[in-house]
Amino acid sequence: MKTVRPAPGRLRRLITHTLAGSLALSLLGAPLAARAEGQLRIAEQFGIVYLLLNVAQDQQLIEKHGKAAGVDIKVEWLKLSGGSAVNDALLSGSVDIAGAGVGPLLTIWDRTYGKQNVRGVASLGNFPYYLVSNNPNVKTIADFTEKDRIALPAVGVSVQSRVLQFASAKLWGDAQYNKLDKISIAVPHPDATAAIISGGTEITGHFGNPPFQEQELAGNPKAHIVLNSYQVLGGPSSATVLYATEKFRRDNPKTYGAFVGALDEAARFISANPEKAADIYLKVNKGNTDRKLLLQIIKNPEVQFKIGPQNTYGLAEFMHRVGAIKNKPASVKDYFFDDAHIQGGS
Repeated sequence: MKTVRPAPGRLRRLITHTLAGSLALSLLGAPLAARAEGQLRIAEQFGIVYLLLNVAQDQQLIEKHGKAAGVDIKVEWLKLSGGSAVNDALLSGSVDIAGAGVGPLLTIWDRTYGKQNVRGVASLGNFPYYLVSNNPNVKTIADFTEKDRIALPAVGVSVQSRVLQFASAKLWGDAQYNKLDKISIAVPHPDATAAIISGGTEITGHFGNPPFQEQELAGNPKAHIVLNSYQVLGGPSSATVLYATEKFRRDNPKTYGAFVGALDEAARFISANPEKAADIYLKVNKGNTDRKLLLQIIKNPEVQFKIGPQNTYGLAEFMHRVGAIKNKPASVKDYFFDDAHIQGGS
């Protein structure tokens, strides 16, 4: 397996440059006028959790479903890092569909409640997220000290950060839910993975997602799992989701419908063709991730490719309980659009 490993001295400059570029890109777009049917801009992040989007892009499924609905759709793809940058891009009008964790969705749903009314469109599937450490002394989250640093996409916003807070609240009580925020830092997954594998940096923990967490476990004999998101959330859960404004959904019903239809077809394609799906991931992301490792993730019994959300409401309740969001959702239908594939979601 080939992995890029920047020298420890370059890590901070690389992180700063990457984050600054992503954030600046998201803030450049000014609010735009209503867009006509047939135009779709999608913001995604890093990792195989975005495989449904990769397949939809490679197979041109959105365009296919658009034509079936009588509309030619032009799709633009934008890659950002961190829920904060993605949310900024959506609210600035730079993108129409945002891809990020359930944590960022709940944050922006609460922030836009009664205004832009951002809500979830679909799940990207169920994936266990691992908090991995290369520090042999860290067996549980209680073992992290002031000398450790936990890398995650966005402190206090990303789903990884929220799950870590949820786990902290269960261990130390709600009053200390953000206890580990002070040793958490925002780092893109590829850079955090390189740090965990190479060692020698201040980063001793990374709450990531596939395939980065699997690369760490395979690439450093000291790397081990400290926390599994499924343990915190109560089973298989939709950690990464897609969301949009109420206005976009209302003004672009054919484009919106084509997008959802494409996602559903992509989910069925991956389940039926794991080998082809792995090849598509490598092609679209132009990476050097080990193909065998990708197939291991795609075929993992704990991984489920589906667009209906599952086990998200517990995190929503927690975030309201500790004051992270002001509005308390009564059910998943409050922060997801009430579409057919959401029925039975949780």
